[in-house]
Amino acid sequence: MGLEIGGEVIKNRAYSQEIQKIISGRATHLVWSLPGGVSKGITEEDRKKIVDMAKSNLEFAKFSLKIFDDVVLKNQVYVDLILSDAFKHVTNYMGLVDQNNKVNFYEGTIRVVDPKMKEIVRFKAADYLEHIKEHVEPWSYLKFPFLKKIGWKGFVDGKKSGIYRAAPLARLNVADGMATPLAQEAYEKYFDTLGGKPVHATLAMHWARLVELLYAAERQMELAQDFEITDPKVRIIPTKIPDEGVGVVEAPRGTLYHHYKTDEKGMVKKVNLIVGTTNNNASICMSIRKAAQSLIKSGTVVTEGLLNRIEMAFRAYDPCLSCATHSLPGQMPLHVVIRDSSGEVLKTVSRD
Repeated sequence: MGLEIGGEVIKNRAYSQEIQKIISGRATHLVWSLPGGVSKGITEEDRKKIVDMAKSNLEFAKFSLKIFDDVVLKNQVYVDLILSDAFKHVTNYMGLVDQNNKVNFYEGTIRVVDPKMKEIVRFKAADYLEHIKEHVEPWSYLKFPFLKKIGWKGFVDGKKSGIYRAAPLARLNVADGMATPLAQEAYEKYFDTLGGKPVHATLAMHWARLVELLYAAERQMELAQDFEITDPKVRIIPTKIPDEGVGVVEAPRGTLYHHYKTDEKGMVKKVNLIVGTTNNNASICMSIRKAAQSLIKSGTVVTEGLLNRIEMAFRAYDPCLSCATHSLPGQMPLHVVIRDSSGEVLKTVSRD
């Protein structure tokens, strides 16, 4: 079974890379974007190739959810772990939605809801600085975004906290559903299984990511089967020099803001970025702290397995973090300091 799964992963990853290469000339780091559009379109022959690979990607997405169902959901120990208090945070949530409040990755408005799913604010990309501010701590070079409307209340969750979460868990919480039929079914099962909406379980981020995988595969099929996609009109030549622009997309790790200002020659003179991991920075810190406090008690023997569970608190936020913890030589460096309630160091555990 392991070889079969591994083979499917490698095959469909290669298909996705090949689709990117067909469309843009290069996989992963695309090289065909231009002001006003792109440098080339796709031919009918290209479209047919993409359809064949997209069919496989869709089957792989369904296959992935089936494995999750068989391995995780049918094991009550895993389900209990997902829903355990050690990996739960009651926060606000942020995500991009379309006009029907369905999950969208590329266009629409940013919607923010509170822990009870009441809408706090909805805004356009260009207005993000009216609603988001960044807190700074002396011990980190990474900032901590929060909602201006509520303010910075510290590293706490709950309705009165200005902290919010982005990424798959948040996107499913802020939306009223998915825009494709199979993903909608998976969306409904997700909330039904986990006790209804909203889901505050950090480890449910992995399942939410699979629901989005299915949506992306369905959407890929829709686009590949639309003959209009071969239209050669792929660029509108700009006639004016821009002075400012803001763009927002939903990246795998969360809502991604890019803001640029240019001079009279169109050269970039100022840039502001709020990336997905930055949006989640405060909640990642809170998740690690809560997992450690919940799992390490007086007299607890700190084992490799226990450290692994603490790592799970932040791996869920970002697939890159999950991969990074498994890089050669097979484990990531970790330094844990265990203190008592007064702050006195009781023990330190290091893994180099």
